[in-house]
Amino acid sequence: MTTPRTHRPSTAGVPALLAACLATAVAGCAILGGEKSPVTVYAPEPRVPADPAWPQADWQLAIARPQATRMLDGLRIAVRPTPGELQVYKGASWAKSPGEQLEDAILRTLEDSGKLRAVARQGSGIAADCTLLTDLRHYEAVYAGGAVPSAVIELNAKLLSTDDQVSASRTFHEEAPAATAATADVAAAFGQALARVTADVSGWTLAAGAQTCHAAKTGR
Repeated sequence: MTTPRTHRPSTAGVPALLAACLATAVAGCAILGGEKSPVTVYAPEPRVPADPAWPQADWQLAIARPQATRMLDGLRIAVRPTPGELQVYKGASWAKSPGEQLEDAILRTLEDSGKLRAVARQGSGIAADCTLLTDLRHYEAVYAGGAVPSAVIELNAKLLSTDDQVSASRTFHEEAPAATAATADVAAAFGQALARVTADVSGWTLAAGAQTCHAAKTGR
């Protein structure tokens, strides 16, 4: 089912094919990794609708790139078959690292919600009133004694004000059971967990920033 990670397979000669996979938004696409076995690339991109209960904001937000360990934030799909053991799925890969998946999902959700005056990636040049920092702790398939794993995502989020003070902090944890132990079903479960945690983080950011981020805006 899994094999320990040793090194990242070579991707020389495959950018064009990988781009075609992403352009067609296919859940998985077989590519060749040099002399390696065929690899299936998975690209979960959940679309999260705005909750009508989310508050309207008149301040601007920058989203920082999520922080994560190298093992967790690579392109290989991590699996934890037993507590204390971390492996990766053989013949499977993410199109984007877990950190990129999380950042893209939150940014897209807040942009599409229309709830903020402006939201962009950190370093884009906007005059942000607050910055959203995230520390990705878990992004792996976990077997909890059963034959089918669950996709587990855990992260800590912080809102940083313009004076570099943490104005709010919260830890989020989501689990989504896979339909079967097949890698494609596990990847689909990650899409579900990512959608849920994205909704949670987006709603929390708007609510938590209602006072501190608005105050930073009015003070500029």
